[in-house]
Amino acid sequence: AKAVSAAVAENGKILCSGYQDTGLTHSRTLMPIVEAILKNTDLTIADCDAVCVSKGPGSYTGLRVGVSTAKGLCFGSGKPLIAVGTLEILVDQAQIPDQTGNAVTSDNFKYIVPMIDARRMEVYAAVFRPDGTRVTETAPAIIDEHSYADILEEGPVLFIGDGAGKCA
Repeated sequence: AKAVSAAVAENGKILCSGYQDTGLTHSRTLMPIVEAILKNTDLTIADCDAVCVSKGPGSYTGLRVGVSTAKGLCFGSGKPLIAVGTLEILVDQAQIPDQTGNAVTSDNFKYIVPMIDARRMEVYAAVFRPDGTRVTETAPAIIDEHSYADILEEGPVLFIGDGAGKCA
């Protein structure tokens, strides 16, 4: 996507994270973010168990920068590389606030449809159940308004991601 981010996590809890959406290229912003979060947590790559990176879908150049950076960190440190799909990451984070501001879990929905803006009025998307299992069997695909009509009529459906506004 347009933004770049990195985080250090331990036992499923984010210890420190960095995010930037200034329009600068990922190649100029990613490593300074990584360096800052490691410094703020008093850690080095050697202290980490692994490096995780998004494998897409997403911006071609952004993914190349992220994967290249992650592979470089792993090559230099001997740490394993874990690649996770961007849509799966969005589903895993799916929460919306209710009227009081408390989180409503994704269990309130029959399906979750993460969407990433693919530009040209298209999105990358897939359909998941609230437990994270994929309903659609194909890889993330560019879709139009008729792609999942039969599944989505069963609703309620939670649309998430920077492409969700295009589903209207």
